[in-house]
Parts: sequence; C-alpha cells; structure tokens
Amino acid sequence: MAEAAGQDGPLPSLIHLASGNRHKAEEFQRLADGSGLALRVVPAARMPEVVEDTGTFVGNARKKAQALQAILPAGSWVLADDSGVCVDALGGAPGVESAYFAGPEHDAAANLCKLAEVMRTVPPGERAARFVCVLLLRGPEGSEEVFEGRCEGVLAAEPAGGHGFGYDPLFIPAGFDRTYAQISDADKNRISHRGRAWQGLVAWLRSR
Repeated sequence: MAEAAGQDGPLPSLIHLASGNRHKAEEFQRLADGSGLALRVVPAARMPEVVEDTGTFVGNARKKAQALQAILPAGSWVLADDSGVCVDALGGAPGVESAYFAGPEHDAAANLCKLAEVMRTVPPGERAARFVCVLLLRGPEGSEEVFEGRCEGVLAAEPAGGHGFGYDPLFIPAGFDRTYAQISDADKNRISHRGRAWQGLVAWLRSR
C-alpha cells in the first residue's frame, strides 16, 4: 500500500529515523544499502516522547514523524515506522499495542515472554500470525508518503534464535521452518514486513 502526496523535488540522501532503536536503524541501513540508492538512515539522537494512542499503525507513525521533524533543522527528511505482530487467536492483538504488550515500560524481552506465555496452550493449527509494518516518509515541506508491508506466518511454541529483536524469536514466516531470529539478514530483508514496506518506499523514490 502506498499513499502518494505527489511532491517532486530532489531525492533525500539522509533520512532521520524517528526512533532511537539502533537495531531498527541498522536494519533500515542494511535495506538502504541493498536498494542501490546512496542513502543514509540515522537514528534520532534525541527522540521526543510520543504517546502512541491513535489506534492505527499509520496514525502512530505520523505522530512520531511529526515529533522528530519539529526538532530537526529545516529541510530534514524523516522516516517513521510503526509495526507489530497480529495474532489470529488473540483477535489481532497485540497489533498496534505490540510495543506495550507487557506494560508501559516498552520492554521488548517482557513483551516476547508474555506473548509466548499467553500462546502456550494454543494448538499448532491455530497459531497463525502476521507482522505488519507501516513506513511514513515525511518530506521537508510536510508532504507524506505511506507504505505498508506484511509477512504471514505462525508463532513457534517457544522463542528461538539470537538474531533480530522484539518478537522475531517467536515468529516463523511462511515458507520457512525457522524463526525471524534464526534466518539470515538477507532472507529476512527479502521477505519481512519491514523489507516489503521498504521496497514500496524505494519504488517511490525511483519513480521521482
């Protein structure tokens, strides 16, 4: 999915990521490096506190992008992402609340532990889930482009793997028998929700 704002102009060479999460910044930089575009993605040196209360991935991403752009020099490009895992057996939860599933502390390890625990008694045939990522690119004049990526899969019985972050050790993408945290960066970038959303962003940049 892409929502076009329709603004022409010079392509960005530097994009500020509306997150201080270095793992996310590194993943986006790997995606940028693999796209063939001369593009640097840098994490926010100081990310303003944002209450993610819109109830949608797009709305939360927009709030983060606007908050960071407001404290950056004029002319800055900002990229915000909001993503989460949506589990069928939980009615789509944790969804947009994925970052706070275990409480307001934003504790990734606690979130992973809680999801593994609440799914412990769910049988294998009922563990379908999907990762959803929304990327919102905000230009210097306030223009916005929105891109969405999804990856279908199932939840493992127990977390496995040392790569990745967040819920990666629990999610097995369709077509694989290993979790996000067990597959190579190249495979993950190719099929992940974030990778697919990034592909839409790259296609838009190239179309300019």
